[in-house]
Formats: sequence, structure tokens, C-alpha cells
Amino acid sequence: MTRPAVVALWADGALRSPAVGWWRVGVRDGAVVVPGAPLGAIETLGVVTPLVAPDGAAGMVAGAPGGVARVAVGYGDALVRLVPLDGVAAADDDPAGGHRAPAEGAMVVRAPTSGRLYRKPGPDRPPFVEVGSVVEPGATLCLLEVMKTFHRVAYGGDGLPARARVVAFLVDDEADVDAGDPIVQVEPA
Repeated sequence: MTRPAVVALWADGALRSPAVGWWRVGVRDGAVVVPGAPLGAIETLGVVTPLVAPDGAAGMVAGAPGGVARVAVGYGDALVRLVPLDGVAAADDDPAGGHRAPAEGAMVVRAPTSGRLYRKPGPDRPPFVEVGSVVEPGATLCLLEVMKTFHRVAYGGDGLPARARVVAFLVDDEADVDAGDPIVQVEPA
């Protein structure tokens, strides 16, 4: 029997827990959230209930706990923050491919080659950079796997500022990219 979903609380730019228990994490950094979007589940006293985004909540996930399956939460605890979508075009969100289009005229870092993108150096390690991180030339943004070999993608290049703030990840972790695909949107810092 499927339990009816509970709706997360929405306050101060964050999705918050509607109950005490374990949050079974169901979103990753960079995911686009709209009202009714699944956020995972809340487990209270062994009962697992689907958790969805409330009306009025829309944006891109920032600060999702990486590398964990569930997190202990109290009533009203922040689960994730949402960054407004004005920096990213949500209409091109493709859950199957994990790609989002950058805002028109935005500065982007492009994939230097085709491969599978990894935002972390290992499954249980934190991402190289997060939304809001300030980067300088040479800073590692992600890895690209090509035929079982990992290549570091560093910040820098023509048309990019010397210091930049990461605005959005345009490709999900472990998604495949083609050479030239926009992978990270930045702005001058």
C-alpha cells in the first residue's frame, strides 16, 4: 500500500522537515524543484512516507547532503536550500539526461571532451566545488571519465573572469556529456 505524500515546509528559501524522523534523501545539488516534486521520504517510527515540495517552492537545490542515504531531522529543520531559477532555464531540464540549459548570455565552462561527469573525487567524498563557491584558474570543478581514465576539468579559459562564483551545475553528477557541452555556469566574483 502506497502512503499519501506529505508536503515539506517552505520558509526562508529552504525546504524544511514537516516531522521528526529520518529524511531519506531524494534530491541532489543542482536538481530543479517545482511544487509537487519528490524530495525523498520521511521515516518516523518505522513508517516511510513520500515527501514532496509544497506550492510556492521552486528553484535549484543547493546544499543537499552528499554521500548519505538518510539524515536525522527535527520538525522544521532545513533539508535543502533552493536557489532561484532566474539563473537557469528550467524548461530544458531533462531528468533522463541530467542536462539543463544556461541562462541566455551566461558565462559557462564547457566540457573539454566527451565522457561521464563526476562532481566528487570519490563516492563518499564531498564535491570539488558547490553552488556559491568562488573559483580561480586551475581550481578543479569536476572529473570526466573517458574509457576508465579520469581527467580533471579545471576552471579557466578565454572569456572567463580571473575569479568567478559558481552559479549552477548544468549537468547532474554521473551524467554523460559531449565535448563542448556547458557544464558549469559562473559569474564574476
